[in-house]
Amino acid sequence: MVTIREVPLGEYWGPGHSACAGCGPSITIRLILKALRRPTVVVTPTGCMEIVSSSYPQTAWGIPWIHVLFENAAAVASGIEAAYKYMAKKGLLEEKVDVVVIAGDGGTFDIGIQALSGALERWHKFTYICYDNEAYMNTGIQRSSATPKGAATTTSPAGEVIPGKLEYKKNLIEIAVAHHIPYAATGTIAYWSDLMEKVRKSLEADGPAVLHFLAPCPLGWRFDPSQTVKLSRLAVQTRYFPIYEVENEVYKLNVKVAKPLPVEEFLKPQGRFRHLFTPKFKHVIEDIQKNVDGNWKNLLEKCTVEK
Repeated sequence: MVTIREVPLGEYWGPGHSACAGCGPSITIRLILKALRRPTVVVTPTGCMEIVSSSYPQTAWGIPWIHVLFENAAAVASGIEAAYKYMAKKGLLEEKVDVVVIAGDGGTFDIGIQALSGALERWHKFTYICYDNEAYMNTGIQRSSATPKGAATTTSPAGEVIPGKLEYKKNLIEIAVAHHIPYAATGTIAYWSDLMEKVRKSLEADGPAVLHFLAPCPLGWRFDPSQTVKLSRLAVQTRYFPIYEVENEVYKLNVKVAKPLPVEEFLKPQGRFRHLFTPKFKHVIEDIQKNVDGNWKNLLEKCTVEK
């Protein structure tokens, strides 16, 4: 059982990065790096956190880090993992090295999904972490398949007829679990100890692991930067983003929400959903609530164990 009750003092995410104030992905990465257990190589594809952390000649990363293409983070991590495995077999390594991918939703849900699926099927032992800010924020707030229904983005604008994105969000964890991997889980910064414990558990899993961390973006979601942690908590307390893990295909609910807030409490503070709070689009909020309720019911049916 992995238990983290205090945040380690060590800092591996430098304060000189250029992320926005209140950046959810930046806070997420800071916590991820604090949970590492031994020498680690981090692979990051193109995205917000790559841009803000690596303006030449500076870097915010206090550990070995490599920037790769949008589509091949899992493939590169597979190669690194295979190389270290070979070196260990030949007695060329003094200490084992962990391999971790930290990627956004664009590089995970969309552009990188093929490489990720292949790496999981081949059983490369690494941890793949998606910091999900629910759109392509770095390139202009375009919709991704992680963007929720009803959200206004530059490629799914809200108008008089179209209420933002029409489609529901892809379920990344279910895709990962379908590969029969030993560990997959969700998390968010409002529940920091849960997030860090899951990073550690993923590193100790006997095979590949996938983590999906919701990371609010003040710029793309259009909310006050001081409210990042509050939005993370509201996502959980409205059941919009359930916190659970799947260990050896056994589902465990980590945060029980017996009396959920209505989903509009999560939507209301965000400018990307402002158009939904008009009479003509009221039905979209009702549809989102039904979807949230249905997803929660389905999850509970799978959860044979509650933490």
